[in-house]
Amino acid sequence: MDRKEFLKTCGFGCLAAITGISLLQSCSSSQVLSKKIDGSDILVPITDFEIVSNGKTEYKKYIIIQNEILQFPICIYRFNATEYSALLMKCTHQGAELQAFGDKLQCAAHGSEFSNKGVVESGPANTDLRKFPILIENNILKVSLK
Repeated sequence: MDRKEFLKTCGFGCLAAITGISLLQSCSSSQVLSKKIDGSDILVPITDFEIVSNGKTEYKKYIIIQNEILQFPICIYRFNATEYSALLMKCTHQGAELQAFGDKLQCAAHGSEFSNKGVVESGPANTDLRKFPILIENNILKVSLK
């Protein structure tokens, strides 16, 4: 194989890989949802955590809630059918927005890490995240913003 043919083959291979990744990402369910605020609560149906595939129901580890009124999103972790954790995605070090990576929330600005319960795991942050109380009624999570 000469150099020109090699580059052509590699180019088509890269293009195929990029196309495949784009298709897979478009098929995945979004973890970021926009929800309305009802009084002082955000209402989140438990079904927002469900992933139904081939008649089998699995659950997302977390979803991220956004609303134009909120300065920062809220990450809601699901531990089981009755245990959830709602955390403000604002770093307690200098106020940067956090990013969710599985069971951790991380600050891209200075590297602080928090657990899925909002506890500081590594600094420079030294204060846990703000937590919101959650009440479950009729398969709806009521996240209180008070």
